[in-house]
This record gives sequence, C-alpha cells and structure tokens, in this order.
Amino acid sequence: MPAPTVTSAEIFERYEEIRLRLPAAKFPHRSQFIDNLGAITDKIDVFLLDAFGVLNVGEQVIPGAVERLEMLADQGKQIFVLTNGATYNSNQAYQKYRKFGFSLKQRQVISSRDEALLALNDIPDHFTWGVAATDYSAIEELPNRTRLLADDPQAYDAVDGFLFLSSAQWTDKRQQLLTEALQRHPRPFLVGNPDLVAPREEGLTLEPGYFAHAIADETGIEPVFYGKPYAAVFERALRAVDLTGVDRSRIAMVGDTLHTDILGGAAAGLRTVLVTDHGLLKGMNASDLIQRSGIVPDFIAATT
Repeated sequence: MPAPTVTSAEIFERYEEIRLRLPAAKFPHRSQFIDNLGAITDKIDVFLLDAFGVLNVGEQVIPGAVERLEMLADQGKQIFVLTNGATYNSNQAYQKYRKFGFSLKQRQVISSRDEALLALNDIPDHFTWGVAATDYSAIEELPNRTRLLADDPQAYDAVDGFLFLSSAQWTDKRQQLLTEALQRHPRPFLVGNPDLVAPREEGLTLEPGYFAHAIADETGIEPVFYGKPYAAVFERALRAVDLTGVDRSRIAMVGDTLHTDILGGAAAGLRTVLVTDHGLLKGMNASDLIQRSGIVPDFIAATT
C-alpha cells in the first residue's frame, strides 16, 4: 500500500474508539521510570519482548538492543520475542532476528501467526480460506485449503472464511472487496495481527488490525483476533516459559504500545514495561496518554 499519513496521535484515538473490543485489565496506581531493562533485573526473571519499537524499527536494529539481550541472558533471564507480525512464518521470523544479530533460538520467537494457524486445526479439512497475505507469506503451510486474496471479486465469494495475515500488499480495492463479500455472506473472519500500525523507518504502516476494525465497524461482523492484547498468545508464551520457582509478578511484557503490549500483559497478570523512545509513542507525552487511557505500565523505560 502507499505510505500512510496516519499519525501516532490519530492511532491512539483509534485505539480508544475500539476499546470495547479489547480485553479488560487491572493496572498499578503509578509507573516507575527507568533508563532501560537493566534497571529491573532484580525484579524480573522472564522478559517477553515485543519486536517493533523494542528490538527493531523496520529493518533497523534499535541501538543497544542486541547487547541488552545478551546481558539479560548472561544473568540467567528467560527471553522470548512475542510479536504480532504475521507476514512471515515462524522460521522466517526467527531467521530475521538472527540476521539482526540477536542470539535467539527458534523456540524463543512466538508470533500471533502461530496462534492463528493453531486455531485452524479445529476447522474441517474441506474448509477453504481466503487469505490476505503476500506472495512470500508461505501460506502453503496452512492446514486447510487456501486462496490468496487479490483483485478477483469471484475469489472472495468462493471461500468459506477469511484469514488476514498481512497488509503489506493490501489495497483499498481489496478492502472494499472483502467488506462487500462479508456483507453479502457473513463468514468466519480471523485476524493474525491485531496491531493497527507498525513503526518503520519511513513512519507508521497500517497493519491488519486497522483494516479488520474498519470492517467490523461497517459490517457489524466481529473478527476473531490472535495476538496481543488477546489472552491466547500470552497463554502460549507462558507455556514456553520454565515457570519453576517463577511467580507471574516476575514476568514482564515489554512493548511500545499501551493498547496491545501493556494492556495485554496486564490482562495476563504480568508486569509491564513501556518503551517510549523508538516505537509508536516516540515524541509523544507518554504520561498524558497513560492518564487519558487509564492503561498504566509498571515501568516506563526510555529504551530497551
């Protein structure tokens, strides 16, 4: 799609508009300000890290992030990347972070796409999904029959349900075709990335959640979301953690967005860390947004 002109302030307001579709949570009364994650190693044993805005911005690694993760690992901390990125499969995502220089094992990278695909295993084999993705999204790994959604209107009527994984090649025309198809014939509508935007070098790019919520507003059809801030992906992450001797109060979700990372982490009963200097809230008054939204992180860090 063409580079959007949406601003962080507009996206904050949009998240507030769709708040009723997001989970509820309890929050601390106030946040503690810290410089980086190194300041809370005495309080946290497990770090669940968002990717965009915490580890990287687009294809650029956030300065010091590689070294910070190495330091946490040297101290025996458990580290997992918990990403809403659904364009790539788990192996592609893992290779991406290895290329960036992060010393991670594949089991440490947990994506919303993995959770969405797991849900497909409960769907009858004869089901055909219309998939919003890219031609490099490896949709052939899906357990059901698939059809990549493009500009053919007949494709939207020929499938049994829709799975939205990536908006990288999405267009206004395809958005209209999907909206009209659901209006004519309501069907299951699954979304593998609930994010409204992602921070990249050129600014914010619109993500599947942005388009899915627009369709929900117009059609009244509620999508099923997989990924932060929804519970299933946190449950999946916690199953990967060695919880021996670890209380949930010593597990932290680290992210750059209030309405996905912080809200989702708090709803899962975890501590939360908001990173402000690289992602969605860069250049904004985070304290004002926290007060307005009521979404309060345990810690606010300038950087990872």
